[in-house]
Amino acid sequence: MRAIWKGALTFGLVNVPVKVYSAIEDHDVPLHQVHAADGGRIRYQRICEIDGEVVPYADIDKAYDDGERTVVLTKDDIASLPAERTREIDVVEFVPSEQIDLLTLDKPYYLEPDSASPKAYVLLRQTLERTDRTAIVRFTLRQKTRLAALRVRGDVLVLQTLLWADEVREAAFPSLDEPVKISEKELELSASLVDSFSADFDPHRFTDEYQQELRTLIDAKLDQGDALDTSETFGEREEAGSGEVIDLMAALRASVERSRAARGEDVGDGAEDKPAKAKKKASKAS
Repeated sequence: MRAIWKGALTFGLVNVPVKVYSAIEDHDVPLHQVHAADGGRIRYQRICEIDGEVVPYADIDKAYDDGERTVVLTKDDIASLPAERTREIDVVEFVPSEQIDLLTLDKPYYLEPDSASPKAYVLLRQTLERTDRTAIVRFTLRQKTRLAALRVRGDVLVLQTLLWADEVREAAFPSLDEPVKISEKELELSASLVDSFSADFDPHRFTDEYQQELRTLIDAKLDQGDALDTSETFGEREEAGSGEVIDLMAALRASVERSRAARGEDVGDGAEDKPAKAKKKASKAS
């Protein structure tokens, strides 16, 4: 991996020199656009609307337009901003880890100690683990001020940028305004369905099926050309159901039975779940 940023993680008077690495990479098949008629590559050019000339990227500046006036911001203007010049990841507070809303998490980065001794780095990592706290930090990367959560992943400190509060939309749906009555039996069957799907999360068990199928399609077209029969490559496509639930209780019972059967469990009548059976045992014992 190649470091994308170098600086120092600071909290109080403690200074931890670090290197920052992107923690993720894109695995999508790279595709580009072509003209459907002849396969010619479609390319985009940066053309000035005043003189009609193609403009090299190095000659492009940014601008802000308020509808009446336009202000051009040069690269030197941007570089003059105080936040842009700082090379510090500044810890502003330590918060309980459960208070971090998963909806606000954005891009993750690995931090590597960048000094002769990693003692300060390891001290911070162990402190976060022992206190079950997450550090909220501020720093500037690629001409943007970022808010981020600093947390522990294994032996490494991970910096995960956070969305700003005004970037998260409020969810206001009129369909949820009216009270909905859920019966105890529906809750028991739903809990039983959840229990039948319960497992410890292992991300390696899951694959990007779309990208796998896309690669299969590309290989098949390279081999067979446009004469490719996709039904032979992927099999006949199954029609999706309407998704409309007519009887919620019947759907829950059928789902529990199907899940248990798939796991090789005794289906029984399919209507009782573990909480219900536990209640029966308790009543018999009394």
